[in-house]
Amino acid sequence: MNKNTLLISVFSFCLFCGCGDDNDGIPEWPWTDPTEEPTPPPEEPVEANPTIVAAGWTNVNAAFGSLPEYINVYKSPEQLQGKKAVAYIAVADMAKGGKFEVLGDIAYCDDKSIANYGAETVNTPDQFYTTSKAPIIINGGLFFYAAKSDDSAFYVSQNLVARSGEILAVNQTYWVEDWSSDPLVMWYPTIGTFCQTEDGTCKTTWTYSTGTKHYCYSVPADNALNKEPLEVPSATFPGVAEEFKAVNAIGGAGVLLSNGEIKNTWAQELLDVAADSNQPRTAIAYSTDKKLMFFVCEGRERTEGVAGLTTDEVANVLKSLGCTEALNLDGGGSSCMLVNGKETIKPSGGEQRAVLTGVRMY
Repeated sequence: MNKNTLLISVFSFCLFCGCGDDNDGIPEWPWTDPTEEPTPPPEEPVEANPTIVAAGWTNVNAAFGSLPEYINVYKSPEQLQGKKAVAYIAVADMAKGGKFEVLGDIAYCDDKSIANYGAETVNTPDQFYTTSKAPIIINGGLFFYAAKSDDSAFYVSQNLVARSGEILAVNQTYWVEDWSSDPLVMWYPTIGTFCQTEDGTCKTTWTYSTGTKHYCYSVPADNALNKEPLEVPSATFPGVAEEFKAVNAIGGAGVLLSNGEIKNTWAQELLDVAADSNQPRTAIAYSTDKKLMFFVCEGRERTEGVAGLTTDEVANVLKSLGCTEALNLDGGGSSCMLVNGKETIKPSGGEQRAVLTGVRMY
């Protein structure tokens, strides 16, 4: 049999045995359809906040599970402000749906021994996460313990809380250094607040409640414990006041940034927050491109060599990341950030502290 006869025989066998096709006996040949578009390679994910990455921060979303597409979490470089650091920021694009809200069951206590705003319970960030399931949670404002007339517990809020347009608590309205002095000497500080306004943007301001009026100012009253007390804040002092209105708001422990300028007004606000020492810190901030940021840094040597930051250094870090508004919140043992319920920094007390308020990003 010659070569041509062998090829014809093999082809005939394939036709009749139906190899490669059970329907018509014609083999299937691996022809490529010329009209088919080639499958493009998968696109590289686009970094939502390239300036933050360019500043040395690392996107760590993958370490914390699924997050809304408009929220990203970053870990700091090994040093901030020339110091060894462990810090995290969570960033929400408010133009794409990012929001914040203050957590905590805040109400007015009319017990005469209290007559103030707060709650009968406090919660760890873990407990706030259990009830809210928020992607990001940080600790909130300042508070202290007080006993009601029946000796039951009440936790007094020193800071303003506003939720869904309702003011649930106001910032502390007075300061007394020595309750035994005669006559009693009282100061009337304007205290910082971070608020979301009705148009959806965020800003820092200084507030004061007279009981019948609630004011906000573009500057703080220039108080100091080594000076005579200034007058009670009003519609015209320490500047022309506006009526305080906010969709959501949290008071804190010193305005860090306002209109893009570093302020760091803890002293004028008469707040002893160990501002000039290295401490764990928590802050909330906002940038002109509508990015909401939560910041925490570790401290007190929970990680060897990591002492923490001063409030001025936190202000500088946030400004370097593009923030124009920022408020220092309760820090120290209260500082904590959870991402999908997982801790970022190590709490300085070894475990999470129960706090009166938290703030959620969602």
